[in-house]
Amino acid sequence: MAKGKDVRVTIILECTSCVRNNIKKESAGISRYITQKNRHNTPSRLELKKFCPYCCKHTIHGEIKK
Repeated sequence: MAKGKDVRVTIILECTSCVRNNIKKESAGISRYITQKNRHNTPSRLELKKFCPYCCKHTIHGEIKK
């Protein structure tokens, strides 16, 4: 029996403000979170508000490609 594509996929969320402000080179890195999403319920890119330790505030983290 062949197994189709999994419904739940692992995704990486990356801080959008760290990526935009990376020109300054002041931050030590870019905040990333690993989570899962249901492909059928959320077919578009996922964006969640998470805490960024480099910005020291809650920012929007967007889904990136692996």
